[in-house]
Amino acid sequence: MTSTAFTRDERGARDRSLSPRARGLLLCSTAMFDSRDETEILHRAMAQVAALGPGRAEAGYLVVGGALTRCHDDGAAGADGIAAAALDERVRELGGRDGPVRLPGQAWGWAYALREPGGLRGQLVVSSGVPPSEDDRFWLTVLARQTAAALAGAAAHRRERERAAELRRARAEQQAVRERLESSRSDLEHERGVLDTLHRAALHGDGEAGIAEALHKITGFAAGVEDRFGNPRAWAGPGRPDPYPRPDPARHEELLRDTARGGRPVRVRERLLAVAAPQGEVLGALFLVDPEERADERARLALGHATASLALELAHQRTLAEVELRLRRDLVEDLLTGTDDASAYARAQALGHDLHGPHYVVAVRWAERAADASFAAAVDRSAAAVGLRSLLARRSGVVVLVADGRPAGDDLHAALSREAGTPGGAVGVGARCDSPGEIPRSYREALRALEVRRRSPTAYGTTFFEDLGLYRILRAGNDYQEVDGFVREWLGPLLDYDSAHRTDLVPTLSQYFDCGGNYSRTAAALVVHRSTLRYRLQRIREISGSDLTNVETRLNLQVATRVWKIMRTCPD
Repeated sequence: MTSTAFTRDERGARDRSLSPRARGLLLCSTAMFDSRDETEILHRAMAQVAALGPGRAEAGYLVVGGALTRCHDDGAAGADGIAAAALDERVRELGGRDGPVRLPGQAWGWAYALREPGGLRGQLVVSSGVPPSEDDRFWLTVLARQTAAALAGAAAHRRERERAAELRRARAEQQAVRERLESSRSDLEHERGVLDTLHRAALHGDGEAGIAEALHKITGFAAGVEDRFGNPRAWAGPGRPDPYPRPDPARHEELLRDTARGGRPVRVRERLLAVAAPQGEVLGALFLVDPEERADERARLALGHATASLALELAHQRTLAEVELRLRRDLVEDLLTGTDDASAYARAQALGHDLHGPHYVVAVRWAERAADASFAAAVDRSAAAVGLRSLLARRSGVVVLVADGRPAGDDLHAALSREAGTPGGAVGVGARCDSPGEIPRSYREALRALEVRRRSPTAYGTTFFEDLGLYRILRAGNDYQEVDGFVREWLGPLLDYDSAHRTDLVPTLSQYFDCGGNYSRTAAALVVHRSTLRYRLQRIREISGSDLTNVETRLNLQVATRVWKIMRTCPD
């Protein structure tokens, strides 16, 4: 049975001619068809049951997710507990058909399937204390069919609303996609413009200045290029500071390393800074001057592309520098082993270095760094940082410089400590040489100074051959018999005892002298107890037969231990 829609006037005319039960059903049906909420429709139908006869509504079910689900209504009389579970099971057994149900305390129960041509919409369970008449059951059937039709209408309206909402979402998504595509197209065109501008700068061979100028043109911000030490290499746009500020070396180096690891530009006060670090090695920095922080994502993108171009440019420059460095190393090798002055002057001039005038050979070794190309480059940069123009080579684990001046104090060691990140290294400086022919001699002196420094109590720092004193005459020639005889005379028994018993009496005596004869300092340096030190010194007196309280004996023993250390470490 299907319902018929009436106008408001028609409903009013018919209401006056209908029975009270029919009139109530008509009003209920009208309210159900006006509703768009399926739960509300079911509740209205359940409330109408009592007006149609002696029965009452026990429960109502709606199809939710393909299954019948009880719709709770505090106004209904419904069953609960075990009876409710049994009722739910019975409704599921009916499978969407009309059928009898058993309810506690009720003589009659029936489940009406709320079905219409579109399918099952729910189930309405009705009970009565007495069996209903045919007329009563007729009106309940009419209510069930009207309810099913109203539910179908509400479902249709819901689907329509869902389709309308889905259509609105689809249109919104389509508009968003169009906007994203337009934004992507605009970004790609901008990026292509950036790359074209940088490409033209590269083709013109403008180098770092061309890259800075291109970045300024693209972004509108002043742009600058600095080397890894913070020295200016190029500037484009207004506002170049004069004088140019010099950063704190240690903090600047740390900033560049951290930025390179992050891989993205960082803001440093009024600058947006990016680092050119091909293969992880910092070669320079590129920045935009942006005190008002107006740089947007496009400006950052342009900065990123420009930094990549700068990295290629600096890497190319580095390759050229490495070629020149190899030529310099070949020249240095010949200078250290000996070559004629005329050839040396000509080859050095071709490399842009003037060998005329005083030069010094500098030997460098670092405890935690191999003398590889990377460390040699660090030494070269450090020498340049302290104002030394030099030729560089690597020999036998040592980086050697032929410098056009005498290093000032410990400046070179300090600069290299900052480069290496640790002070753990030694620098030896040979005596002055006024012609290329004297460089081999200065080289030997630099090695001797280096080894004396490395074996001294303060192993890190700079030692000048001119300051060695006694050490300068040791190993100066090829006849070592007299020196060896002196050492054997004073330390022979102790050396033999150490060799035979694997003890450390000679190193103990050497440390004792290095600590000025102070028991506490010597014991701490040797990491032994004072009583152990006293025992060793007593054994030294017994084995050597020497009186350590005698001034002459102490002097000879101290000199012998110093010479012994040099003989162990200095190259032949």
